[in-house]
Amino acid sequence: MNPREAVAHLTPENWARANRHLVRKALSEFAHERLFTPEPLGDGRYAVRGDDGTVEYRFAATLLPLDHWRIDAAGITRHRISPEGETELPLDAIALCVELRRTLGLSDQVLPVYLEEIGSTLSSAAYKLTKPRIGAAELAKASYQEIETGMTEGHPCFVANNGRIGYGVHDFHAYAPEAARPVRLIWLAAHRDHATFTCSADLDHDRLMRGELGDELLGRFAGTLAELGLDLADHVLIPVHPWQWWNKLSVTFAAELAERRLVCLGPGDDEYLAQQSVRTFFNTTVPSRHYVKTALSVLNMGFMRGLSAAYMEATPAINDWLAGLVAGDEILRATRLTILRERAAVGYRHRQYEAATDRYSPYRKMLAALWRESPVPGLEPGRRTATMASLLHVDHEGRSFAGALVERSGLAPEVWLRRYLDAYLTPLLHSFYAYDLAFMPHGENVILVLDGGAVERVIFKDIAEEIVVMDPDAPLPPGVDRVRAEIPEHMKLLSIFTDVFDCFFRFLSDVLAADGVLGEETFWRTVAACAADYQASVPHLAGRFERYDLFAETFPLSCLNRLQLRDNRQMVDLADPSAALQLVGDLANPIAKFCLVDSQ
Repeated sequence: MNPREAVAHLTPENWARANRHLVRKALSEFAHERLFTPEPLGDGRYAVRGDDGTVEYRFAATLLPLDHWRIDAAGITRHRISPEGETELPLDAIALCVELRRTLGLSDQVLPVYLEEIGSTLSSAAYKLTKPRIGAAELAKASYQEIETGMTEGHPCFVANNGRIGYGVHDFHAYAPEAARPVRLIWLAAHRDHATFTCSADLDHDRLMRGELGDELLGRFAGTLAELGLDLADHVLIPVHPWQWWNKLSVTFAAELAERRLVCLGPGDDEYLAQQSVRTFFNTTVPSRHYVKTALSVLNMGFMRGLSAAYMEATPAINDWLAGLVAGDEILRATRLTILRERAAVGYRHRQYEAATDRYSPYRKMLAALWRESPVPGLEPGRRTATMASLLHVDHEGRSFAGALVERSGLAPEVWLRRYLDAYLTPLLHSFYAYDLAFMPHGENVILVLDGGAVERVIFKDIAEEIVVMDPDAPLPPGVDRVRAEIPEHMKLLSIFTDVFDCFFRFLSDVLAADGVLGEETFWRTVAACAADYQASVPHLAGRFERYDLFAETFPLSCLNRLQLRDNRQMVDLADPSAALQLVGDLANPIAKFCLVDSQ
């Protein structure tokens, strides 16, 4: 690709459209997190002023449940105010962050990095504008990977959600999920004295590698090692993101390569597509083979996306434990919940870096990988999958993917929603109330299994890094106790209130209402009915329902952008996730009033 072609998406028209979209999101989410309070101007219009009062944003908005600001993107204007009068300025998301840097709490250290993340997010949005326009109705009939690469929005809460600091523009075209370019992973052989491989009880390294690579490629890899006087049996194989090889390992791990503790074997034969999570790959050559999650030393949405070798070690055992819990629980079985088990993990221990750094260091997270089950072999005939993130997708004509699924299903919107809630919300509620177990159930971590357009069941993924057991006395097998975390009592139910209600349902209810499919009142009434019916089905947990009241009048507002604005390199310590939370006042619980109505 020549240099001009690489930036062909960066046109004035695309840049202006991307900025308008991101400024709308910034105004909406920063207002939701109470970083500023828009000033009412009358007739449903509001204003937000910059730190020095010389710049003002004006817009029309409707305030919805959960303090959600639905802002009309087309009507946003930006004005320079001076004693001589006003001048209208173009919308500029980077300028907005500079103009409100004190209001947003951006330190001198964080500000330039955050601006770079905003710029990268804008560039990604501009690139997506050059792709063929696929309507929501057409996308609702598409395959999982077509849907995955067709998404135009990242995480719904985070404003800077496509930072990917470390990627050059050529890397973006090669590896970004929206580019949808086939990728062949690079394979390294790591001497067993310096690497740790763990797997599920019914698997081993050789069987996994034969299944993933095939005998012919394994033979070639063995031959490469033999030419160096080395034996494949003394090594474990590690798949590597090509970016990680060219930009990090080939230089930073030069001593390991020179002294043959690591050997580069070259690319594999299979082609993969990057998923929305950037560092996870789906095998398109043999879709029944595992997803591969790789270490990637790229800063994206508040974290360096590496993988810790030490952290990976317990991954298969955690997944086996959770799979057993799901299979053994009557309520979870009835919802037909399944998980995509992370079946094996491998990590390289660079002893010099480990001696020189603490457990947070990105130098400890440069070379590791895991293999996660593919959903393909477990699909019933005629069923399709879609990432749950797709439910928030809106096409170029303003039509929603969720609305297209409802139409395709032939169900009444309330019936469609209830089936989705029974599949998604009920297992989350039961996991919490029966086991003190919380997932990280955002859109990218959940796969919907569709029968036509109706949600039949769901699949949870990204297990070992993101589940948490909040019961300090829960019996857990050796190694699995890493998922236990001390969470203050008043914060435990935020695993539902924040992660589900505020960070997903808030947006889904708006999408369905804006598309004329289902009003907010009906949406939240249906959520309440699902929760109430679940509680009625397990009367033995009544004490837990009283202790953790899902129908409480209010719950704390936990702010995600505030975490990134404070520290965009390490937002949260996964070992103590509650310590970093930014709680700012309360939100009115949108299902509280339905509990009162239903009980009368």
